[in-house]
Amino acid sequence: MKNFALIGAAGFIAPRHLKAIKETNNNLLAALDKHDCVGIMDSHFPNADFFVEYERFDRHIDKLKRQGTKIDYVSICTPNYLHDSHIRFALRHGADAICEKPIVLNPWNIDALQEIEQETGRKVNTILQLRLHPAIIELKNRIEQGPKDKIYDIDLTYITSRGRWYFISWKGDIQKSGGVATNIGVHFFDMLTWIFGDVKDNKVHVSNPDKAAGYLELERARVRWFLSVDYNDIPQNIKDKGQRTFRSITIENQELEFSEGFTDLHTNSYKGILAGNGFGLADAKKSIQTVYSIRNTSPLGLVGDYHPFCKNIL
Repeated sequence: MKNFALIGAAGFIAPRHLKAIKETNNNLLAALDKHDCVGIMDSHFPNADFFVEYERFDRHIDKLKRQGTKIDYVSICTPNYLHDSHIRFALRHGADAICEKPIVLNPWNIDALQEIEQETGRKVNTILQLRLHPAIIELKNRIEQGPKDKIYDIDLTYITSRGRWYFISWKGDIQKSGGVATNIGVHFFDMLTWIFGDVKDNKVHVSNPDKAAGYLELERARVRWFLSVDYNDIPQNIKDKGQRTFRSITIENQELEFSEGFTDLHTNSYKGILAGNGFGLADAKKSIQTVYSIRNTSPLGLVGDYHPFCKNIL
């Protein structure tokens, strides 16, 4: 049984990490969040110590270490811009880190963290859950077994409606979240480069606070992508069903069905990490470079090979 600490216990993604720690038969000793709405902990680790002040949490972790209780892993579920700092906290306390996506906002942050890994001998793990999805694994195998010279045409569309709160929260601040492409798209870009190879060309057609769209040329694919948190972008037939999310990936005009199979991906990620097979900094770097480039590229407007949903933008 390994000992865990968790930073960001009141966040949206924290319950998946709490569940994963529990389901892999490990123990959470301490958790931190500046917000105290963490009743979810009662369902998993009611005896874990909880802190709302970083300084007291830091002191507690240090005290445990001096008393001979080692923290093996620190799970990080905090806002994107804090990941880098909290990973450093984990490594310098002699623990491995397990960090949500995007692991950092800038490519050079990865380089610095790799140096700290070497200095401390600890490991930074990230959650790249789509690499564990059965349908995505099957697709990767199919592409690898197919014609080596084939270039695939792909449309990626992901619309996940968010209310007005989104733009007041840290998620609506590009300096803190990295913007829409980073916050909701990074795991898709990771999946695509994992299967279809490195980025050769990266164009941005639309870059707004609530949506982004562009074109990626990969070694083995041409990808038109559209990401949005605007309910108005959802197709009418999906709205008529009362749904507020639309996810679609078409490859050569054929839909990739992967709407199911997400339930246990965080637990499976933890199992891989605990077995020494977690995804690390090097695995995450391509997608971080991709979203950094998107964030810092001036949009072209509706020219070239843009995603069809761009036509609906007023």
